[in-house]
Amino acid sequence: MINVTIHSAGYEQGNSVINNIQFHIQSKEIVGLIGGNGAGKSTTIQSILQTIPFFEGDINIPAYGYVPERPIIYTYYTLREHIHFLIELMGEDLWDNALKLCKLFRLHDHLDEYPTSFSKGMQQKVMLILAFTPNYSFYILDEPFMGLDPQAIRRLIILLQERKEAGATILISTHALDTAERLCDRFLCMHEGKLIAQGSLEEIATADEHTLLDIFDALIEGTYNV
Repeated sequence: MINVTIHSAGYEQGNSVINNIQFHIQSKEIVGLIGGNGAGKSTTIQSILQTIPFFEGDINIPAYGYVPERPIIYTYYTLREHIHFLIELMGEDLWDNALKLCKLFRLHDHLDEYPTSFSKGMQQKVMLILAFTPNYSFYILDEPFMGLDPQAIRRLIILLQERKEAGATILISTHALDTAERLCDRFLCMHEGKLIAQGSLEEIATADEHTLLDIFDALIEGTYNV
């Protein structure tokens, strides 16, 4: 189980962006981190990754796969070279895993091309391939559906479900609430740097809300207490 406690965190010492964030994620669980622009989702993720300048709290996570909100591409590496670099860092033979993912996301014919020339959606697929080539027990995905075509979204959903069934813990930050509603077991709802609700769809809803978007709108508007 992943336990996260963030007392405060931000980009300058003593200037907190998020406060009093506490949650856990069980094994074989997909949790959706949702909120509007500026709600604190990315700051929460950076706190979990321990890449933020100012942090007070307690976080202990295993090795993880990470998909950033914006693709990080090496300018002079082909897709094949990106994969080989990852394999060298991991110190194990993962080429078969990587090739399967390249085929899954229809990039197997682009191995010797430079991802800097790829479309945004193709670059996003590169990030997914690199993150999922190792079989991690924990994955953190920041807006993973952004830029993907419908077929790629469907393949990613299937991949996430397969990793979940294999025992992985997955945290997804996303604005794609309709997709999150179908995929996630529980939700963390953020607003203005605070965690305003958490739980399954049934646990955070009332009788008047029927979709995740309805529930989130109600939370933001304060139509019921959290």
